[in-house]
Amino acid sequence: NQNRLEHTIANLDNSAENLQAAESRIRDVDMAKEMMNFTKTNILTQAAQAMLAQANQAPQGVLQLLR
Repeated sequence: NQNRLEHTIANLDNSAENLQAAESRIRDVDMAKEMMNFTKTNILTQAAQAMLAQANQAPQGVLQLLR
C-alpha cells in the first residue's frame, strides 16, 4: 500500500507540473497574439494618419492656386 501511495503522489506531482507548463504555454501564446494585434492596429493607425495628411495637402494646394 505504501508503494502504491507513493506512486500515486508521484503521478499527481507530475500531473501538476504538466498542467503548470501547459498554462504557461497558453499564456505565452495569448501574449504573442495580443502583441501581434497591437502591432497591427498601430500600423493601420499610422497608415490612416498618413492618408489623412495626404488628403489635407490637396485642398491646401488648390487654395494656393486660387490666391
